[in-house]
Parts: sequence; structure tokens; C-alpha cells
Amino acid sequence: MSDNTAKLTLGGADTNYAVRQGTIGPDVIDIRKLYASTGAFTFDPGFMSTAACESSLTYIDGDEGILLHRGYPIGQLAEQSSFMEVSYLLLNGELPSQAELATFTRTISRHTMLHEQLSNFYRGFRRDAHPMAIMCGVVGALSAFYHDSTDISDPHQRMVASHRLIAKMPTIAAMAYKYSIGQPFIYPRNDLSYTANFMRMTFGVPAEDYHLDPAIERAMDRIFILHADHEQNASTSTVRLAGSSGANPFACIAAGIACLWGPAHGGANEAALNMLREIGRPERIPEYIARAKDKNDPFRLMGFGHRVYKNYDPRATVMQQTLREVFDALKINDPVFEVALQLEEMALNDPYFIDKKLFPNVDFYSGVILSAIGFPTDMFTVLFALARTVGWVAQWNEMISDPEQKIGRPRQLYTGPTQRDYVPVSKR
Repeated sequence: MSDNTAKLTLGGADTNYAVRQGTIGPDVIDIRKLYASTGAFTFDPGFMSTAACESSLTYIDGDEGILLHRGYPIGQLAEQSSFMEVSYLLLNGELPSQAELATFTRTISRHTMLHEQLSNFYRGFRRDAHPMAIMCGVVGALSAFYHDSTDISDPHQRMVASHRLIAKMPTIAAMAYKYSIGQPFIYPRNDLSYTANFMRMTFGVPAEDYHLDPAIERAMDRIFILHADHEQNASTSTVRLAGSSGANPFACIAAGIACLWGPAHGGANEAALNMLREIGRPERIPEYIARAKDKNDPFRLMGFGHRVYKNYDPRATVMQQTLREVFDALKINDPVFEVALQLEEMALNDPYFIDKKLFPNVDFYSGVILSAIGFPTDMFTVLFALARTVGWVAQWNEMISDPEQKIGRPRQLYTGPTQRDYVPVSKR
């Protein structure tokens, strides 16, 4: 490979392909003309080595444990910024001025209400419906109520749709929770912060005022920041693929929610929490570590390892500190916390896990935090979707604005029968 081309030899013939360089990260071989020039496809199940798009939003270096949003390290954003500020950053590319942030926050707060007829839509679900099923249905239905923001060729309508989705997702999530427990819906309040508004709609009741501990508000805001975007993961790629067909933004985000619901993507924190509860006590940790090493034992350490990170997930560092703050604020003495800390320490010092690059990820601690705050496990992925919505809409907007973007159309390695003639049923 030269500095700017890659040579492919196929059937004795050489073909050169341009090598593109990002601002940071691996080089990319541009193979868009591969089929036209060679008649061959590439085979990459799971997109292990495929860059499906060009993006300036989020950068991950899994080997070094680096996560940047528009160039800013996730640790700095989680510790010093706010979810509204990070949302502005992802959507616009730069951190806002004080005036820009105030205007953006005010705009979002004025879109938090849902069309009143959607209350009837909720009542069409069973009370025991999974909140993700409700969220997926309601978000998809938004296009039936907000016709003035579905024209994707209009930049203004795209902006309005983006703001609406970010603003309404906490209301949608809170209403899904309220419906599942039989409590009345709580309307949003524009004088509260994004996170405080969501917490009040979720845990408040009409009979009394709701008081939110500032430490819990900050913890939830930080959790939202940590889940805001994560490059081209499965759900983000789903949003982009749906969007490439020209689908309206509400349908695209509903598709992303459906993908996120899969246990391999959005359900890992619940699995990690269940594992910690199963272990139960610190003295049982060695037993479970031994089981995790046993190839014949189905037990696996949940919350360890990541498709991209081969180092410590930078989000997990912030999440561990957040867990300490939540437990201190709520004065919780839960053995699960001690199990998590000791399990992490033992695993990080065990050659087996070091060699396999199995480090704690963001899901290892997040389930413990959300449970301590009062969320049931079936709301965990709902909260993930709420936070990830800003990343989805930012990625969707970037895709729509990309002049090189085409409708997604993967190819395949066909392994079925070759052409054959139909035989009438009487002769089979």
C-alpha cells in the first residue's frame, strides 16, 4: 500500500483504490468502485472492518479507551457540561455561548408537550406492555401528529423535528412508566431543567409536590451525557439506513428504538445488574470468576468487554464515581455496590481478563445506579433511548446533508441453489 492508494490483485489483475484519511483514526480504503471494476463484493459480516459513512460527530479509539464528541473527551463533558449543552454540541458542532445555550434550552422546553390525543394512544396498550414497546409505537406515531416537520428536504423542518424528538422523548418515556403503574400522567413544566422535568414527570404525583435531590438530578444528567452518542453502533446505523430511504425522522428514530431494544445492544445494564444480584456477596466473587473462565459453564461476566473498546471504557470511570455519589446522597448500604467494586478490582488484576481485554464497560455500573434511584429494570433501555435520541437525530441530520450519501443497499454472498426449473406438485 502506498501513501494514498491500495492495490488489490484479483484473478491476476491489479486494481488500485484510493485511501482516505480522517482527521484521526484508521485510514479507509475507498472500494465504492470495486464491483464495477472487478465484479466482486467484499464480505464483512457485522461490519467489522467497514466504514459505512463519513462522520464528524463522535470518535472512538477502542485500543486507548478514548471517546470524543466533536473533539471533546467524554470525561470532560460528563464532569463539566450538561446534557443540554452536549445536545447543542452534537447538533451544531461547537459548544454554545451562554446566550445560545439559553435559547436552545428554551426552544427544547417549549416542545415538551405531547399532542393530547396521544394520551388515548397510550390507553390502547395493555398495562403490562413493555415500556420499550410503547415508546417505539408512540415515537413512530408522532409523524401522524406533526406533519409540519416531516419534509426532510427542508432544513427548517429537519431542525424542528430534531428539537421535537429531543424535547418529547422524556415526556414519552415518563408517560410509558406512569401508564405501566396506573398513575396519572404528569404534564411537563417549562421552568425546570431537562433532567429535573423528566424526573418529576416520572416520579411525581398530583397529590403532592415533587422534590428532587440535586445530586440525583446531576447523576441522571451525567448518565444522559454518557449515552448521548457512540459512533456507528447498531441502532445508529439502523437510523441511518432507514433515513437513507427518505423516511421521515420520527419513523427513523422509531427504527433506532426497535434496534436498541435488542438485548445485545440496549439490555446489557439489566443483565449486569442481575448478575451482581446473583453473586450477592463479595465472598462469592471468586466462585463466579472461576465460572466465567470455564468454557463449559454458561455463566458470563456481564458488563465486561465491548465490541469496540479493548481498554477501559472511559464512560465506566465516570459511571463508577456517579454510583458513589448516588449511594452517598441516598444513604444506601447495598451489598451489590461492594460486589461491583470488588468484582471490578479482581477482574482488572486477573491475567485471564487482561489477556482477553475484558474491561468494565458503561453498563457495568449504570444498572445499579438506575435501580438505586428507583427505576425498574424494564425502564433501563427506555432511558438509554431517551439519551441516545440526540445522537440519533444528529447522525440523521448529518446523513441527510451528506451529498455522497445513497440509499443503503448491502450485498450478499449467495449460498442457495443455482437456477432450476419449477416442477408441478403432481410430479414431485
